[in-house]
Amino acid sequence: MLNLTLPFRAYARIRSSKLAAQDPVEAQRQQLHQLLAKAKNTHFGHANRFAHIHRVEDYQDRVRIRRYEDFWREYWQPVFPRLDNCTWPGTIPYFALTSGTTSGVTKYIPVSPEMIASNRVAGLDIVTHHYAARPGSTLMRGLCFMLGGSTALTQLAPGIWGGDLSGIAGKTVPWWVRLRYFPPRELETIADWEEKITRFGPASLASDIRAVGGVPSWLLLFFDKLAELRPDCDRRLAGIYPDLEMLVHGGVNFAPYRSHFARWLEGSRAETREIYPASEGCIAIADRGDGDGLRLITDTGIFYEFVPLEELDSPNPTRHWLETVELGVNYAIVLTTCAGLWSYVIGDTVRFIDRNPPRLLVTGRTSYFLSAFGEHLIGEEIERAVAEAGMEVNALVKDYSVGALFPEAAGEVGGHLYIVEFSEGILADERLHHFATAIDAALCRVNEDYKAHRAEGFGMQAPRVHAVPPDTFTAWMKSRGRLGGQNKVPRVISDTSLFASLRQFTGCA
Repeated sequence: MLNLTLPFRAYARIRSSKLAAQDPVEAQRQQLHQLLAKAKNTHFGHANRFAHIHRVEDYQDRVRIRRYEDFWREYWQPVFPRLDNCTWPGTIPYFALTSGTTSGVTKYIPVSPEMIASNRVAGLDIVTHHYAARPGSTLMRGLCFMLGGSTALTQLAPGIWGGDLSGIAGKTVPWWVRLRYFPPRELETIADWEEKITRFGPASLASDIRAVGGVPSWLLLFFDKLAELRPDCDRRLAGIYPDLEMLVHGGVNFAPYRSHFARWLEGSRAETREIYPASEGCIAIADRGDGDGLRLITDTGIFYEFVPLEELDSPNPTRHWLETVELGVNYAIVLTTCAGLWSYVIGDTVRFIDRNPPRLLVTGRTSYFLSAFGEHLIGEEIERAVAEAGMEVNALVKDYSVGALFPEAAGEVGGHLYIVEFSEGILADERLHHFATAIDAALCRVNEDYKAHRAEGFGMQAPRVHAVPPDTFTAWMKSRGRLGGQNKVPRVISDTSLFASLRQFTGCA
């Protein structure tokens, strides 16, 4: 097999030098100008007079912020599935199908050839940062295992395909990546998640796996399958994949899973590296250690805007870009991309911790904002509180969801219900009570609004915790047709009907 170590090491050295010398603000300015020039003759470009836009401020004055529903109704639906010179030049060949985390409505996100190339560079940046941290890496002597969706795409029209984004990525990998890619072609088309992990396990054990990546919850499920196949390895990846160097994760907040992966990685020399992927494009990658933030990717065909979360639904929100962002502010992220998205709200929230180079933390979803009673909790605060509570009672939280419990009679007050799956099973009542108390205390420390509403139970009752048996959330996701791939368990559920379905499924009245 062709040895790719030297070419990849040379590429990583050149790319690292370029990133070190990069002016991220100027890179973003250039990206916007290039996108406008490329798309000026599209229907969207003509409608918004791209040819007359010369500054970032001109662009923000002329192009309003839109959501998926706006693009679908105004531009894509009338001509779907053949988007020809619509919001991006040429014909869009692929659509990434996604329903978001909580919505059941399928969205078709355009994926252009330019976006495939953009995602490819982002993938190489993962390797670049790994080589920078480990100059003697032998990563490319083995295989890189992506636990993603099926590459069996659905034909929407001649030459136009739809499917899981990771499946699109797998189907379009170049030959030189295919040489070091797992799973093999005969397995990568498997769509059924349970069959996938059953088949992938033995095949991967017979392969030289040096990197593995995927959504944390599904990786853990897959590791459980590996443990059944290799009981002699004591649930440690060091025995299962002895030459593993890198574990790539993304898609959800890693905090609740960190202790799980720490156990799996005991004795291993593998590092964890977080990425921030979205169906709309790859946004950021960890260039330093675990928990040190993700470096924004500023030169691959995406222009970023940032709107303070509290202003997102206002008629004229403040629109920052990399030149004007502030540290510590919770922003809704807005993308303009080389697939024809223009000032598009993707539904995630971020907070910057560095400006040069720009590094951020993903703080949640715009829908992950729990304020049924004026408590104004964001997803990041809830994630941290649950993680702290788990450590307080020495229990690993495998999955959870939280939603509001509304008063049912006059004089009652509402509160929050946490439906939690612990790795060890259902905790004893005393530990469960301690867990709930620890969540309450953690949220009171970090959020003044929550603390005020919880004062003596006047505005909100204490949080309730309902523990469920292992694999409950996997079964619930399967019942919704959301098992595996890029699907994620919704952490904060503001949709009352969805939360009601989870409560019914788990027997929590």
